[in-house]
Amino acid sequence: MRFALLVAWREYAENAKTKGFWLGILLVPVIIFFSVQVPLWLEMKGTPTRYFVLVDQSGLVGPVITARVERDYQREVWRALKEYARKYGGSNTGEAPSLDQFINQGGQDAWLAELTPGLRPDAPPFKAPRRAFELVALPSGVNPEAQLPALAQELKPYLRGESHTELHGQDIALNVAILVPRDLAKQIVRSPGATTPTGIEYWSDNLADSRLREAVEETVNTEIRRREYLARGLDAAAVRAVEQTHVPVSSLNPRKESGREAVGAADIIKQWAPSAFVYLLWVAIFAIAQMLLSNIIEEKSNRIIEVLLSSVTPGELMLGKLLGIAAVGLTMVGAWILTLFAVLGWKTAGAVGTAVVTGPILDVLQSSRLLPMFGVYFVLGYLLYAACILALGSVCNTLKEAQSYMAVITMIMMVPLLTLTFIPKDPNGLLARVLSWIPLYTPFIMMNRAMADPPWIDLIGTLLLLLAAVAGALWMAGKVFRIGILRTGQPPKLLEMLRWLRR
Repeated sequence: MRFALLVAWREYAENAKTKGFWLGILLVPVIIFFSVQVPLWLEMKGTPTRYFVLVDQSGLVGPVITARVERDYQREVWRALKEYARKYGGSNTGEAPSLDQFINQGGQDAWLAELTPGLRPDAPPFKAPRRAFELVALPSGVNPEAQLPALAQELKPYLRGESHTELHGQDIALNVAILVPRDLAKQIVRSPGATTPTGIEYWSDNLADSRLREAVEETVNTEIRRREYLARGLDAAAVRAVEQTHVPVSSLNPRKESGREAVGAADIIKQWAPSAFVYLLWVAIFAIAQMLLSNIIEEKSNRIIEVLLSSVTPGELMLGKLLGIAAVGLTMVGAWILTLFAVLGWKTAGAVGTAVVTGPILDVLQSSRLLPMFGVYFVLGYLLYAACILALGSVCNTLKEAQSYMAVITMIMMVPLLTLTFIPKDPNGLLARVLSWIPLYTPFIMMNRAMADPPWIDLIGTLLLLLAAVAGALWMAGKVFRIGILRTGQPPKLLEMLRWLRR
């Protein structure tokens, strides 16, 4: 065992000196950090203002569309001011107003005037967020009274970027044109089977960002319904109040203790968090198994294996490599998880909006059994696949020869990814239970079922079967490794490798 530990330390030290190891340690945490921060940063600062023109020939919906766009912007200002007050305000800044109060009481200028006396001395000036969408006037020379086909034809060069319009003395590109027909009232669809008219025309070549289109559609339909209520002699306010009347449906979990059965955000996170750990488990096992394969092939092709076998037995060499690469993997995965906790803790203590999401995630990770189960299944899953990799690597002389074997292992490992999102929906169903009892899939599937309280027979039975499979795989790998590690020439056939097991 002493020589096996020496080999393990050598493997760990050699891999710890490589650039790939430190890239794995540092790059994944950086990816975790930026995957959380960059979308927020891009949403606030990276998305440019999109300019649109609005031509309402009907005179029915133009004001409500512009009011909706302005209200959406005021909501962003209100959120930014709440965050500004949280960061730089003192104890006497008072409570934040609601969005309606914020708008009705004067918006940004009024609330800033109220906040300023209580701000910290080092508070920077408040910077309002950029507008996502801004209304601009029609380009000069475009006739707003023209028929919509002619009007659209005149605007196409501006929408394609071939021509520019002006705003505050600067040339800008027009992104969207919203054209409301003169006969909008005649194009209202009142029955499901009616022929759908063209209606409002929304011109834009950006199909990915549908926020403005959805806002226009929702606002216009709300206004049209309000007018319909009035036309039929109904009180629109009363109808709206009736539409808001509802019976709430409470989600309750029978597995939770009495009095706390209500399902909250943390419960939803608990259901889906195992899937994230399954993906992390898959990436970790696959990457570290590849590292082990590259290591054994390189040392065999460079004849370093022969030097090592002059001092240790094949069994000690194999065990040392398993332990050394496992330690490398645990170091990398440990660094990733610590980074995840650090980022979640930072975001939970940081912005108000993100804390709503990151807080429950952090609570779930700290209070559940996800991390202990991840550790157990990582070690056992690694040993199972590493045994196969070691056996295959010992009979191959080059990475090219090993690729055909690795393709088979990769295909086997794809099954947990294909069922990644299905298993949480039916964690104790037939498919989940059957796959759980297949040792090659046990670490991934049982990890995905971790928060679904699987039956004890599945939890303990699959663990015992996995332990037996790991022991059997290591025994068979030892047999193949002992004979194949010094073999040269063409890789052996499968039947020949099976005969080695009987020696």
